[in-house]
Amino acid sequence: MHPALRHLGALFSRSRPVHLTLFLTRRCNARCPFCFYGKQRDAEGGPPELSLDEIGRVARSLDDLFWVAFSGGEPFLREDLAEIGQLLHDQNRVGFFTLPTNGLLPERIVASTEALLGRCPDSVVVVKLSLDGVGDDHDALRQVPGGFRQVMQAYRGLAGLARRFPRLELGFNTLFCSDNQGKMEGIVDFVRGLDGARSHTITMVRGQFGEDRDREVDLARYQQSVRYLESRWGSGPGRFHRFAGSRLKAAHDRLQHRLIHRTLSQRRRLIPCYAGRLNLVLTESGELHPCEERWDRSFGNVRDAGYDVAAMLRSERAGRIRAETDRGGCYCSHECNFLVNILFNPRMHPALLGEYARLRLGLPARDAGGGGNATAEGRTGTQPLAMAHTQVRRWIA
Repeated sequence: MHPALRHLGALFSRSRPVHLTLFLTRRCNARCPFCFYGKQRDAEGGPPELSLDEIGRVARSLDDLFWVAFSGGEPFLREDLAEIGQLLHDQNRVGFFTLPTNGLLPERIVASTEALLGRCPDSVVVVKLSLDGVGDDHDALRQVPGGFRQVMQAYRGLAGLARRFPRLELGFNTLFCSDNQGKMEGIVDFVRGLDGARSHTITMVRGQFGEDRDREVDLARYQQSVRYLESRWGSGPGRFHRFAGSRLKAAHDRLQHRLIHRTLSQRRRLIPCYAGRLNLVLTESGELHPCEERWDRSFGNVRDAGYDVAAMLRSERAGRIRAETDRGGCYCSHECNFLVNILFNPRMHPALLGEYARLRLGLPARDAGGGGNATAEGRTGTQPLAMAHTQVRRWIA
């Protein structure tokens, strides 16, 4: 069974988590100035990291999970990463694991990824190497001398591993911020020329506008950059993931880019958010949050709740947080949330299928502004939608 099919019930009930972001560690071997987890990373002392046994107890309180995203800190600093993955694979039947990495530990990254693949035979493993510039530009932005060289070493090792393991999806992620927003096309072209790279994503720097770190971000340049990315990765061999439904994922990325642009332009939430319902965030110290953007909202600590996440989500405290989220008092550009908020919202499916049809027909993505765009009601143009409905069963691959 395709991993997505096990979660069709959540499409309508939205009553149980399908996506868990698990912070394995706050430790990191880089000190990137734009890190959204920088305060936790640099804090001294604090509670110990959740042990393998503790994570197991949490897992037993959860149902099947469509997607687990390991985070941090640098996830590959956790020496028992593969064991944690196996535990979640066996207990929660995880469809997809995503592992972002700064690439500074090439040998460990390759070894741990191979071990994870071996221990999780029914899961797709997606490794995303961070690349925020080419050559010295990357090192300067991340303030890590030699970082680009190490990322490329990790890429070569993972590309070789991907040839042996079809379930390994190797991609790159570029942070869009004021320091590199004028160089995106060069970064996109560079990644597109790397054999073995199956995807490239551009993610917006975290935080609301007005903060010092991203007040100079140019949304017009973001729109231009994602359009260019889509044009370079829109068709041809090696331009899609290898898992079933990869083209639908590419269509989702197009729709997501438009929604992020419009959300930040209008500074308000445009579609319902399922943070705290379908999405959960568990920190390395055991704190359970609805979202990575709301560290000020916590369901509590799993250590204080007997590691029973299901019970924590039934609490009055959790109900208040979800009610607050439903009222729409916050908005963000967090790509992980957008993925779930689009896929598990039937009202967004017409727009998603319309974008899918455009992708299959070789048409560019719809404009980020003006008529015919996706809205909270999920409207889209009629011609691509009609094509999508008649062709979707045959086309999804």
